[in-house]
Amino acid sequence: MSSKVVFPTQSPAIIAVVIPTYRAKQTILKVISQIGPEVAFIYVIDDKCPEQSGNYVEQHCADPRVKVVRNETNQGVGGATLAGYRAAAADGASVIVKIDSDAQMDPALIPFFVGPILRGEADYTKGNRFFNAYSLASMPRVRIFGNAALSLITKFSTGYWNIFDPTNGYTAIHARLVSFLPGGDKISKRFFFETDLLYYLSMLRAVVVDIPIVACYGNEKSNLKAGSVLLPFLLAHVARFFRRVLLHYFVRDFSFASLCAISGLPLFIFGILFGLANWVSHAAEGTATPIGTVMIASLAILVGFQLILSFFSADMAFVPRQPVHILLDRQTLYPLAQFKEGIGQKHSKAVGF
Repeated sequence: MSSKVVFPTQSPAIIAVVIPTYRAKQTILKVISQIGPEVAFIYVIDDKCPEQSGNYVEQHCADPRVKVVRNETNQGVGGATLAGYRAAAADGASVIVKIDSDAQMDPALIPFFVGPILRGEADYTKGNRFFNAYSLASMPRVRIFGNAALSLITKFSTGYWNIFDPTNGYTAIHARLVSFLPGGDKISKRFFFETDLLYYLSMLRAVVVDIPIVACYGNEKSNLKAGSVLLPFLLAHVARFFRRVLLHYFVRDFSFASLCAISGLPLFIFGILFGLANWVSHAAEGTATPIGTVMIASLAILVGFQLILSFFSADMAFVPRQPVHILLDRQTLYPLAQFKEGIGQKHSKAVGF
């Protein structure tokens, strides 16, 4: 990852579109043709496509805004998107929109994704196909259930309790945040990318806003096999949840929510274990568990559970409200470049990455 830091201009805004491309030779030109004049740059990321989509675009697309970026190895949608982010930021883009190459996303909506960022209301916007029942009519039922379940667990792991449909790939990000995203393999490059990006944005306290959209489904088939990724996804979410709580509530700050977390969970676990241990012990002896023992276990469980609920209530209120990109300037970004050039890469985990 290049250490070069670019400072996008505020006026006029330069909008760039990134299109990760892999096995989309039949649709990529259609997607490009639908992108409006408000966009200054279009980056087609050839993610080591076996159809050589980059060459195909160069040979058949006359749009002067189009630039082809090639990954030497296939890195998945995440690796392709990050490559596009870096290219767009290096060219001075203000806002970077990411859309897919399969023609399921309407490029006419780009102004709606860019608007909240340019108005200083958000750092990152993403599509949400669940804003009303009608918009779900064309979505397969399996996807509805899967996205609903994933949205719930993503709220826990990222702390963005105000958003839904986390895997939606129609997104926009302020270019100033690109320099703050971790390099290397820290961000998942494949199917977990959109969710993992939300996690790292939460570490920056970036404001994320949902944009209502209606998805278009044709005969495309997803390459995601639910059975093969269910356990890895679950483990990744659990790990990020505990890491987020540790960083936000015990490393960077200590608040009422921190007290609820460190007292509620131990009390709840103690009550369950203490109650089970005594119940098993007295059952083996054929005697009734003393009322006092039952009361101690019940009280610990109830108080612990109430404190856990209080923690989550405080966590929901902790959703970022102030866009961070408007706080970033040269004084912030220049030291970051030096940090990445020096020993900062070796110790990046210490700052939450």
